[in-house]
Amino acid sequence: MNIKGEITGIKYKIILKTELQKIELDNFNINDAPSACIITDDVHSFAISKWVSPKRTRSYPYERVYNTLHISKKITVIPIVKDEGAKGDRDFIQWDTVSLMSLLDVFVIFAYYVDAERIGEKISQQQFDNQYVLEKIKEIGEYHSSALHWNLNELNSNFYDLIDKVKTAYTDIEKQTGVKLHNFSGLEKFKTKIGKDISSFMTFSRVKSEGAQLREFVTIQSKENLFTLSKAKITIINYLGGQYFFTVDETKISNNVVQLIEGKHSKNSILPSKGDIKDGLLKMILYANLSTVTANNIELRSKAILSLSSNTLVNGITSADSESEKNDFFCANNFSENQIKFIKELFEEANENKFIVTLQSTQK
Repeated sequence: MNIKGEITGIKYKIILKTELQKIELDNFNINDAPSACIITDDVHSFAISKWVSPKRTRSYPYERVYNTLHISKKITVIPIVKDEGAKGDRDFIQWDTVSLMSLLDVFVIFAYYVDAERIGEKISQQQFDNQYVLEKIKEIGEYHSSALHWNLNELNSNFYDLIDKVKTAYTDIEKQTGVKLHNFSGLEKFKTKIGKDISSFMTFSRVKSEGAQLREFVTIQSKENLFTLSKAKITIINYLGGQYFFTVDETKISNNVVQLIEGKHSKNSILPSKGDIKDGLLKMILYANLSTVTANNIELRSKAILSLSSNTLVNGITSADSESEKNDFFCANNFSENQIKFIKELFEEANENKFIVTLQSTQK
């Protein structure tokens, strides 16, 4: 099934807020900082998150961004390229990542690595150019336009120079570690695609994203534990020109309503990890804000559902059920006070933003 949806704006209330550590800007080093934190100086205060790879399927970057969304001014630091060595992966930032951050009003600092350690035939523990990141944070502090305007301006005016910085830095890392890295021809191609204009970057990225979407579409992840195996490709279009190529874990159609179900599963724990759940919540921000939705070119209404499952749960519950039903479920599954508090806040977030959370057992 091919699903298409449009987003005209984002309205979403964060309930599952994370207490973020505060760090003075003068003492800030992106490489030592938590995955999400608040940086302050005498004038400004920002929430900042960091990605460990430009590829969005690595290390829960969506959870990191989600944890900053309740702060008014948000920054995320993303490496534009990450090369792990000729015998490892090399990932490039994609247009749809930039567009999604713009949609969420998140300023992107396009960063690069300047140091690394050798681990076998690959490099690891890569370190950002902290001075460069600090300079960009200060620029954003004085910037009075939108995150969208910043992100596009950085692509248009700064990317050529950044690719050259990447090449220089990785040349030094290759010499320092003795690890052979990928040929620079791929970087030059990337630079050319971006340097022409944004539309070239969009096309270049979407070919890659659609390929990744197709690969995910035919893959069953162990963390999904789907009940119908009815995966579907979904393309989300927004007013910024962004197209996001996702795979919906499960879909069900009934009474002209298509359910868009994001599945998170745990084999041994009573709940999936918080990282998994918050990764799913960022999808809910998108799915709960869809306006026009079509499935195989037929217009439908949609309902976003975050499905949490576990081999160890007994029975099931949804965020729409009564308080007595929820309490019986918590009791039957011996939920701790902290687990109950977390799930109640998760249910509150679902109710506030008009999506559904389900907890269900996979026991036969």
